[in-house]
Amino acid sequence: MRTRVVFNQKGGVGKSSITVNLAAISAHQGFKTLVIDLDPQANSSQYLLGDDATYSTHKPALEPNIQNYFEEVLGNTQSKGLIGNALGSILKSRAKGLEAYVHQSPFPNLDVIPASPDLGSLAHALESKHKIYKLRDALASLAGRYERVFIDTPPAFNFFTLSALIAADRVLIPFDCDVFSKRALHSLIENVLETQEDHNAELEIEGIVVNQFQAQAKLPREVVEQLKEEHLPVFNSMLPPSVIMKESHHKNLPLIHFATDHKLTQAYQSLFNEIEQKQS
Repeated sequence: MRTRVVFNQKGGVGKSSITVNLAAISAHQGFKTLVIDLDPQANSSQYLLGDDATYSTHKPALEPNIQNYFEEVLGNTQSKGLIGNALGSILKSRAKGLEAYVHQSPFPNLDVIPASPDLGSLAHALESKHKIYKLRDALASLAGRYERVFIDTPPAFNFFTLSALIAADRVLIPFDCDVFSKRALHSLIENVLETQEDHNAELEIEGIVVNQFQAQAKLPREVVEQLKEEHLPVFNSMLPPSVIMKESHHKNLPLIHFATDHKLTQAYQSLFNEIEQKQS
Protein backbone atom coordinates (compact mmCIF):
# COMPACT_ATOMS: atom_id res chain seq x y z
CA MET A 1 0.00 0.00 0.00
CA ARG A 2 1.37 3.40 -1.00
CA THR A 3 0.24 6.32 1.16
CA ARG A 4 0.64 9.88 -0.09
CA VAL A 5 0.00 13.11 1.81
CA VAL A 6 -0.91 16.22 -0.18
CA PHE A 7 0.41 19.06 1.98
CA ASN A 8 1.06 22.77 1.85
CA GLN A 9 0.84 25.19 4.75
CA LYS A 10 -0.51 27.84 2.36
CA GLY A 11 -4.19 27.71 1.53
CA GLY A 12 -5.66 28.05 -1.93
CA VAL A 13 -3.00 26.04 -3.76
CA GLY A 14 -5.32 23.27 -4.96
CA LYS A 15 -4.68 20.58 -2.34
CA SER A 16 -8.14 19.09 -2.47
CA SER A 17 -8.41 19.22 -6.26
CA ILE A 18 -5.05 17.49 -6.59
CA THR A 19 -5.90 14.91 -3.92
CA VAL A 20 -9.24 13.96 -5.45
CA ASN A 21 -8.22 13.97 -9.09
CA LEU A 22 -5.10 11.88 -8.56
CA ALA A 23 -7.10 9.46 -6.40
CA ALA A 24 -9.83 9.26 -9.03
CA ILE A 25 -7.29 8.43 -11.75
CA SER A 26 -5.72 5.85 -9.45
CA ALA A 27 -9.10 4.18 -8.94
CA HIS A 28 -9.94 4.49 -12.65
CA GLN A 29 -6.74 2.61 -13.46
CA GLY A 30 -7.82 -0.25 -11.23
CA PHE A 31 -6.05 0.52 -7.95
CA LYS A 32 -8.22 0.13 -4.87
CA THR A 33 -7.95 3.68 -3.56
CA LEU A 34 -8.86 5.52 -0.34
CA VAL A 35 -9.08 9.28 0.26
CA ILE A 36 -8.77 10.45 3.88
CA ASP A 37 -9.90 14.04 4.42
CA LEU A 38 -8.17 15.69 7.40
CA ASP A 39 -9.11 19.24 6.42
CA PRO A 40 -12.07 20.64 8.43
CA GLN A 41 -13.21 22.48 5.29
CA ALA A 42 -14.05 19.01 3.92
CA ASN A 43 -13.51 20.01 0.29
CA SER A 44 -12.32 16.56 -0.75
CA SER A 45 -15.26 14.93 1.01
CA GLN A 46 -17.76 17.22 -0.71
CA TYR A 47 -16.05 16.86 -4.09
CA LEU A 48 -16.50 13.09 -4.02
CA LEU A 49 -19.70 12.65 -1.97
CA GLY A 50 -21.63 15.78 -2.92
CA ASP A 51 -24.57 16.88 -0.80
CA ASP A 52 -24.15 13.96 1.59
CA ALA A 53 -20.87 15.45 2.83
CA THR A 54 -21.94 19.10 2.65
CA TYR A 55 -22.63 20.51 6.09
CA SER A 56 -24.16 23.80 7.23
CA THR A 57 -25.63 25.44 10.33
CA HIS A 58 -28.74 23.32 9.93
CA LYS A 59 -27.12 20.19 8.52
CA PRO A 60 -24.54 18.20 10.52
CA ALA A 61 -21.43 16.64 9.03
CA LEU A 62 -21.72 13.22 7.44
CA GLU A 63 -21.01 10.41 9.89
CA PRO A 64 -19.07 8.31 10.54
CA ASN A 65 -16.14 10.60 9.75
CA ILE A 66 -12.51 11.10 10.71
CA GLN A 67 -13.50 13.16 13.75
CA ASN A 68 -15.52 10.20 15.03
CA TYR A 69 -12.43 8.02 14.62
CA PHE A 70 -10.28 10.38 16.70
CA GLU A 71 -13.06 10.67 19.30
CA GLU A 72 -12.97 6.88 19.60
CA VAL A 73 -9.21 7.08 20.01
CA LEU A 74 -9.77 9.44 22.94
CA GLY A 75 -12.73 7.48 24.29
CA ASN A 76 -14.90 10.63 24.11
CA THR A 77 -18.04 8.72 23.09
CA GLN A 78 -17.87 6.17 25.88
CA SER A 79 -20.44 6.06 28.63
CA LYS A 80 -19.50 8.16 31.66
CA GLY A 81 -21.54 5.94 34.00
CA LEU A 82 -20.42 2.59 35.33
CA ILE A 83 -16.75 1.72 35.05
CA GLY A 84 -17.59 -1.63 33.46
CA ASN A 85 -19.70 0.03 30.76
CA ALA A 86 -16.97 2.56 30.06
CA LEU A 87 -14.34 -0.16 29.74
CA GLY A 88 -16.58 -2.17 27.45
CA SER A 89 -17.15 0.91 25.29
CA ILE A 90 -13.42 1.55 25.02
CA LEU A 91 -12.68 -2.02 24.00
CA LYS A 92 -15.51 -1.99 21.49
CA SER A 93 -14.37 1.27 19.89
CA ARG A 94 -10.79 0.11 19.62
CA ALA A 95 -11.94 -3.06 17.92
CA LYS A 96 -13.67 -1.09 15.15
CA GLY A 97 -10.62 -0.12 13.15
CA LEU A 98 -10.38 2.64 10.57
CA GLU A 99 -12.45 0.67 8.05
CA ALA A 100 -15.56 1.43 10.12
CA TYR A 101 -15.37 5.08 9.00
CA VAL A 102 -15.11 4.43 5.26
CA HIS A 103 -17.80 5.55 2.80
CA GLN A 104 -18.06 4.26 -0.75
CA SER A 105 -17.90 6.99 -3.36
CA PRO A 106 -20.04 6.79 -6.52
CA PHE A 107 -16.90 5.77 -8.43
CA PRO A 108 -15.54 2.20 -8.65
CA ASN A 109 -12.50 1.40 -6.49
CA LEU A 110 -12.67 4.77 -4.71
CA ASP A 111 -13.60 5.13 -1.01
CA VAL A 112 -13.57 8.14 1.33
CA ILE A 113 -13.19 8.82 5.03
CA PRO A 114 -14.84 12.26 5.23
CA ALA A 115 -13.82 15.22 7.33
CA SER A 116 -15.79 17.19 9.92
CA PRO A 117 -15.81 20.96 10.60
CA ASP A 118 -15.17 20.37 14.32
CA LEU A 119 -12.13 18.17 13.86
CA GLY A 120 -9.74 20.86 15.07
CA SER A 121 -11.37 20.94 18.50
CA LEU A 122 -9.80 17.55 19.28
CA ALA A 123 -6.21 18.54 18.52
CA HIS A 124 -5.20 19.61 22.03
CA ALA A 125 -6.61 16.50 23.71
CA LEU A 126 -4.98 14.24 21.12
CA GLU A 127 -1.63 15.96 21.58
CA SER A 128 -1.80 15.83 25.36
CA LYS A 129 -2.53 12.09 25.26
CA HIS A 130 0.28 11.44 22.76
CA LYS A 131 -1.96 9.99 20.05
CA ILE A 132 0.28 11.14 17.19
CA TYR A 133 0.94 7.58 15.93
CA LYS A 134 -2.66 6.35 15.96
CA LEU A 135 -3.41 7.17 12.32
CA ARG A 136 -0.25 5.38 11.20
CA ASP A 137 -1.16 2.26 13.16
CA ALA A 138 -4.76 2.32 11.95
CA LEU A 139 -3.70 2.70 8.32
CA ALA A 140 -1.34 -0.25 8.61
CA SER A 141 -4.35 -2.45 9.26
CA LEU A 142 -5.81 -1.45 5.84
CA ALA A 143 -2.78 -2.61 3.85
CA GLY A 144 -4.60 -5.63 2.47
CA ARG A 145 -7.66 -3.63 1.50
CA TYR A 146 -6.17 -0.65 -0.39
CA GLU A 147 -3.31 -0.20 -2.83
CA ARG A 148 -3.23 3.61 -2.85
CA VAL A 149 -4.14 6.09 -0.11
CA PHE A 150 -4.28 9.87 -0.59
CA ILE A 151 -4.55 12.13 2.47
CA ASP A 152 -5.80 15.71 2.17
CA THR A 153 -4.48 17.94 4.96
CA PRO A 154 -5.39 21.32 6.47
CA PRO A 155 -3.36 24.38 5.38
CA ALA A 156 -1.34 24.34 8.61
CA PHE A 157 1.38 22.27 10.22
CA ASN A 158 -0.69 20.93 13.12
CA PHE A 159 -1.48 17.64 14.88
CA PHE A 160 -3.46 16.25 11.96
CA THR A 161 -0.87 17.16 9.33
CA LEU A 162 1.87 15.66 11.48
CA SER A 163 -0.21 12.50 11.98
CA ALA A 164 -0.58 12.22 8.21
CA LEU A 165 3.13 12.70 7.57
CA ILE A 166 3.96 10.05 10.16
CA ALA A 167 1.50 7.65 8.50
CA ALA A 168 2.65 8.27 4.93
CA ASP A 169 5.36 7.06 2.57
CA ARG A 170 5.39 10.09 0.29
CA VAL A 171 4.57 13.80 0.28
CA LEU A 172 3.17 15.70 -2.70
CA ILE A 173 3.56 19.48 -2.40
CA PRO A 174 1.13 21.64 -4.42
CA PHE A 175 2.74 24.87 -5.62
CA ASP A 176 0.99 27.70 -7.45
CA CYS A 177 3.95 29.68 -8.87
CA ASP A 178 3.38 32.52 -6.45
CA VAL A 179 6.33 34.41 -4.94
CA PHE A 180 4.83 34.02 -1.46
CA SER A 181 4.49 30.27 -2.05
CA LYS A 182 8.16 30.06 -2.95
CA ARG A 183 9.15 31.88 0.23
CA ALA A 184 7.06 29.48 2.32
CA LEU A 185 8.32 26.39 0.51
CA HIS A 186 11.59 26.12 2.43
CA SER A 187 9.78 26.22 5.78
CA LEU A 188 7.43 23.50 4.57
CA ILE A 189 10.31 21.30 3.44
CA GLU A 190 12.07 21.80 6.78
CA ASN A 191 8.93 20.60 8.59
CA VAL A 192 8.76 17.49 6.41
CA LEU A 193 12.45 16.71 6.89
CA GLU A 194 12.16 17.21 10.64
CA THR A 195 9.21 14.80 10.69
CA GLN A 196 11.29 12.33 8.72
CA GLU A 197 14.16 12.61 11.21
CA ASP A 198 12.05 12.45 14.36
CA HIS A 199 9.13 10.18 13.47
CA ASN A 200 9.16 8.52 10.05
CA ALA A 201 12.46 7.56 8.44
CA GLU A 202 10.61 6.15 5.41
CA LEU A 203 8.99 9.47 4.50
CA GLU A 204 10.10 11.05 1.22
CA ILE A 205 9.20 14.23 -0.62
CA GLU A 206 7.97 12.69 -3.83
CA GLY A 207 7.72 15.94 -5.69
CA ILE A 208 6.37 19.45 -6.12
CA VAL A 209 3.16 19.66 -8.14
CA VAL A 210 3.08 22.95 -10.05
CA ASN A 211 -0.54 24.07 -10.22
CA GLN A 212 -2.16 26.92 -12.18
CA PHE A 213 0.90 27.00 -14.45
CA GLN A 214 0.65 29.57 -17.24
CA ALA A 215 3.29 28.50 -19.72
CA GLN A 216 3.08 31.74 -21.70
CA ALA A 217 3.70 33.98 -18.68
CA LYS A 218 7.24 34.96 -17.75
CA LEU A 219 6.99 34.90 -13.93
CA PRO A 220 5.72 31.31 -13.54
CA ARG A 221 8.46 30.05 -15.87
CA GLU A 222 11.11 31.92 -13.88
CA VAL A 223 9.82 30.65 -10.54
CA VAL A 224 9.78 27.03 -11.72
CA GLU A 225 13.27 27.40 -13.16
CA GLN A 226 14.49 28.72 -9.80
CA LEU A 227 13.05 25.69 -8.05
CA LYS A 228 14.85 23.40 -10.46
CA GLU A 229 18.10 25.32 -10.00
CA GLU A 230 17.77 24.66 -6.27
CA HIS A 231 17.55 20.93 -7.16
CA LEU A 232 14.04 20.66 -5.75
CA PRO A 233 12.01 17.71 -7.09
CA VAL A 234 9.61 19.49 -9.45
CA PHE A 235 7.40 17.20 -11.52
CA ASN A 236 7.68 17.73 -15.27
CA SER A 237 3.90 17.40 -15.61
CA MET A 238 2.39 20.76 -14.65
CA LEU A 239 -1.29 21.63 -14.23
CA PRO A 240 -2.67 24.52 -16.31
CA PRO A 241 -5.46 26.82 -15.09
CA SER A 242 -8.93 26.06 -16.40
CA VAL A 243 -12.53 26.88 -15.57
CA ILE A 244 -13.28 23.19 -16.09
CA MET A 245 -12.04 22.55 -12.54
CA LYS A 246 -14.78 24.70 -11.01
CA GLU A 247 -17.33 22.94 -13.18
CA SER A 248 -15.96 19.60 -12.00
CA HIS A 249 -16.36 20.72 -8.37
CA HIS A 250 -19.91 21.89 -9.02
CA LYS A 251 -20.89 18.56 -10.56
CA ASN A 252 -19.04 16.53 -7.89
CA LEU A 253 -17.29 14.69 -10.70
CA PRO A 254 -13.50 14.28 -10.79
CA LEU A 255 -12.08 15.28 -14.16
CA ILE A 256 -11.46 11.71 -15.32
CA HIS A 257 -15.24 11.15 -15.07
CA PHE A 258 -16.31 14.63 -16.18
CA ALA A 259 -14.09 15.66 -19.11
CA THR A 260 -11.82 12.79 -20.09
CA ASP A 261 -10.25 14.48 -23.10
CA HIS A 262 -9.80 17.95 -21.62
CA LYS A 263 -6.24 19.31 -21.49
CA LEU A 264 -6.38 19.61 -17.69
CA THR A 265 -7.54 16.01 -17.34
CA GLN A 266 -4.70 14.92 -19.60
CA ALA A 267 -2.25 16.95 -17.49
CA TYR A 268 -3.48 15.12 -14.38
CA GLN A 269 -3.15 11.80 -16.18
CA SER A 270 0.41 12.68 -17.17
CA LEU A 271 1.20 13.70 -13.58
CA PHE A 272 -0.23 10.46 -12.20
CA ASN A 273 1.81 8.42 -14.68
CA GLU A 274 4.95 10.34 -13.75
CA ILE A 275 4.33 9.69 -10.04
CA GLU A 276 3.77 5.98 -10.64
CA GLN A 277 6.88 5.69 -12.83
CA LYS A 278 8.93 7.45 -10.18
CA GLN A 279 7.75 4.90 -7.64
CA SER A 280 8.78 1.89 -9.71
